[in-house]
Amino acid sequence: MTTSPTGWNFADVWENVARQLPDALAQQQGDRAITWAETNRRANGLAATLLATPGAAEQDKVAQYLYNCPEYLESTFAAFKAGCATVNTNYRYAADELVYLWDNGDVTAVVFHGAFAEQCAAIRDRVPRVRTWFWVDDGHGACPDWATPYEEAAAGAATDDDVSGPWGRSGDHLLLLYTGGTTGMPKGVMWRQDDLFGVLDANNKRRLPPEQDLDAHADRLAKPGPRNMPGAPLMHGTGLFNAISNLMIGGSVTTMAGWHFDAAEFLSTIEQYRINSTSIVGDAFAKPIVRALDAEPGRWDISSLRVIVSSGVIWSKETKAGLLRHNDRLIMVDSLGSSEAIGMATNTTTAESGGDTAKFEIGSDTRIITDDGRDVVPGSGERGRVALRGRTPIGYYRDEAKSAQTFVTIDGHRYSIPGDYATVEADGTVTLLGRGSQCINTGGEKVYPEEVEECLKLHPTVDDAAVVGVPDDRWGEAVNALVQPHPGAVIDPAELIAHVKAHLAGYKAPKRIVEIASLGRAANGKLDYRALTAAAVAHSD
Repeated sequence: MTTSPTGWNFADVWENVARQLPDALAQQQGDRAITWAETNRRANGLAATLLATPGAAEQDKVAQYLYNCPEYLESTFAAFKAGCATVNTNYRYAADELVYLWDNGDVTAVVFHGAFAEQCAAIRDRVPRVRTWFWVDDGHGACPDWATPYEEAAAGAATDDDVSGPWGRSGDHLLLLYTGGTTGMPKGVMWRQDDLFGVLDANNKRRLPPEQDLDAHADRLAKPGPRNMPGAPLMHGTGLFNAISNLMIGGSVTTMAGWHFDAAEFLSTIEQYRINSTSIVGDAFAKPIVRALDAEPGRWDISSLRVIVSSGVIWSKETKAGLLRHNDRLIMVDSLGSSEAIGMATNTTTAESGGDTAKFEIGSDTRIITDDGRDVVPGSGERGRVALRGRTPIGYYRDEAKSAQTFVTIDGHRYSIPGDYATVEADGTVTLLGRGSQCINTGGEKVYPEEVEECLKLHPTVDDAAVVGVPDDRWGEAVNALVQPHPGAVIDPAELIAHVKAHLAGYKAPKRIVEIASLGRAANGKLDYRALTAAAVAHSD
């Protein structure tokens, strides 16, 4: 039995898969089909390059600034081999957001698509800790002279001998998942690999022991696992964790060739590669899929698809029913969770068992706690925050204050309480109400209103602004702004939207600008967001 005193490490696990299933498919994108043996060799090459960098140290931070592609998971594998931590990077971020993220995350290496070379070049002098830039060729120009071609590092130094740093591997090594959250700038959620492995393995029928046991893991690898395709971006937890969990059991991950979600490509890829499972972001993804299937019934054979997993956004009962019309064998798992707390509650829908929108079954480690620290009484109608104990992150990177607010000890147990509000029905199920602090969830992206409001108020025509989320068929919620102009000023909606996009990621920009005489701030300066949302909805009708 091969064990580790610090617990499970993903590099050890994936090397084990490569030994047991060397010729099985690990990753696919278009015509590229990469076996487990090849993935392991290439990850060894990149890991060796990372370790050869002057000043390389245990738990150096490697950022992935990539669209979905094989290099995303391959570079993650390489980072874990070398004892580094990974830092997901939102490819929609503007320059200031990238600088904040990579500075806050102490990033020392960046793996980036060629399409982002200009953005990287513009901020290189603002992120001096970054020693190494790995350029992934995507057909957008040549490799800059300040970067290293990814292929040169991965394929050029590829080796069958597993690579690790002088400090070895550990279950204590981190994966950093940066999340927009509900309180402004992104926070780096620190997941120990051992904890993350345990959480993800809990979904398997044959669970592995809590201590790392590679012999037990090998016994579970009798044949290649299922084929997974992230519909959601790998830069977010929904897509990344679902892909990682599939690789843990010797499966493969197929990524779509297109960089932006397209329902027709999604369905065609499922049919072509006989995909078994996928991850999406609620109705923002599911509704376009249903519309495509309804518009052209019989065009796509999606009978291979058995499991769809969603997290983070409302996935309505009606949309699930639409998917079942086209594949009655589907198992649809709606997970109430976040970067800080995976699997707080679930809602599973099949043809035999329906599931209500936003209604979840909670497990033994989940509680709904009122703001004054009591358990919500079932059927009382009172609101509480969802709290999860057990395997949770160790905190936010470089932010002890916010860590103390989210990770709280109650009755002798440590709980993660990221801010999801819910009520408890008389039958014990919970109904999700959403995040606090007016957070807007648009197409799977979290938008903090105050950040956008402050940006709008920098424009010379704007006296005051409020940003709200308005229900939207495509995005789940659409960002809308109510703007109070300076006396005599003329509001130009297109100009204001362009102004926000010049300073923040494009998804944070309002889809609609509503001019309003007064926002009606109270004497204490607070806004009535409920009334403002109603006003925004009225203007959208």
